[in-house]
Amino acid sequence: MAASVRELRAKIRSTQATKKITRAMELIAASRIIKAQQHAAAAAPYAHELTRVVTALATHAHVDHPLTTEKEQSTRAAVLVVTSDRGLAGSYSSALLKEAERLTEKLSAEGKTVDFYLSGRKAEAYFAFRDRSYVTSWTGYSDKPAYENARVIGETLVGAFTAEDDDERAVDELYIVFTQFKSMLTQEPDVIRLLPMEVVEAAEGPDLPPLYEFEPSVAEVLDALLPKYVNSRIYYCLLQAAASELAARQKAMKSATDNAQDLIEKYTRIANQARQAGITQEISEIVGGANALADASAGQE
Repeated sequence: MAASVRELRAKIRSTQATKKITRAMELIAASRIIKAQQHAAAAAPYAHELTRVVTALATHAHVDHPLTTEKEQSTRAAVLVVTSDRGLAGSYSSALLKEAERLTEKLSAEGKTVDFYLSGRKAEAYFAFRDRSYVTSWTGYSDKPAYENARVIGETLVGAFTAEDDDERAVDELYIVFTQFKSMLTQEPDVIRLLPMEVVEAAEGPDLPPLYEFEPSVAEVLDALLPKYVNSRIYYCLLQAAASELAARQKAMKSATDNAQDLIEKYTRIANQARQAGITQEISEIVGGANALADASAGQE
């Protein structure tokens, strides 16, 4: 019985140590979520206005640009999968990878070859474990992305989209799979088609040409703006994914902390019961021994 009590106490100490770690990780994630939300909120107006300007320009100028022109026959698509670098975030990465698999099945059913571009070590591990190939990957910034990270990714993807058809890296479409931050309790995997650019906002307003001219030309303005548009959209997706990752980690660590507390209470109750049972048994043995001695003494008399 003593050994059992010692084992239970060892489990209690181990669980208490785990609880301290999960509690600390929960507090760290909670402190970083506010900054991640602020960064995402600060980047949203710029991304929205740049999207509006590029959309209006592409709609009214009627200029054929490689980033806005649909190809007659799309045979190859690039998919950027944005996951986390670290684990302990519940189902954050697994839910996103499932969404990426659904998109892959959809594109494959349409007869398109899929090239994968990965962001985050979790995506790397997922593809390595299944021995699946990908073009390139970027890691080390998932919970705190910078615009430079988005620019590097954007240049690579735009280069693949604008490459000649005989280039092995050339693609006809570009998709991003990321996690949309809805609230502290809700983060949903989402898919957007980044290229070729879809004109959706121009249909909401009157079909009137803008009352200004472009210098040097509309095509050159588009050449300057569209790469910035791509980079800003990618950066916004990275910021959304970072906020979602931190929220998922805080939720997972809070659940782990609560479960650890439940285990501590359970082990403490079992240890107390075992200790009480041991004490009761010892008292019974002492009382039984005393009664035996008393009976022996009475018999001798």
